[in-house]
Amino acid sequence: MVIVGLVPTIPGVGRDAGDARNKSGHDDALGYTRNIMSRPRPKVVTLTDAAAARMTEIMENTDEAYIGVKIGVKNGGCAGMEYTMDYATEAAPLDEVVEENGIRILIDPKAILFLIGTRIDFVVEKLSQRFVFNNPNQTDACGCGESVTIVPQKMDA
Repeated sequence: MVIVGLVPTIPGVGRDAGDARNKSGHDDALGYTRNIMSRPRPKVVTLTDAAAARMTEIMENTDEAYIGVKIGVKNGGCAGMEYTMDYATEAAPLDEVVEENGIRILIDPKAILFLIGTRIDFVVEKLSQRFVFNNPNQTDACGCGESVTIVPQKMDA
């Protein structure tokens, strides 16, 4: 995400002496220089401590050296889509990489808009244990909980 700020310039004054433009922008019609400032982007997904601990445990007990966990979505199931999780051996050029609680999460670029704001938890119940995706973009799920309906987040212009 890029934030554009307007800063007035006065030719011949301060660091702009001799030039009405500063190094990071261009003058607009009103004599303002556009400074482009960046801020950290929010993480696409976050992990609870329980999810991070379980992923760490799983990664430590593998025979191969994986670089992280790959997360995505695919078409399938009765509700239309399913979450995917797999070991990652390498990062693809367009993967979104999130470092969370010591775990590297690689997100398939096709899944980013579906996963924005998702919090991944690990729950242990009396007869089961599983990762749970708490996704604000999810609008429905099938009765067994294996597939979901997800609406991609709309990006504001």
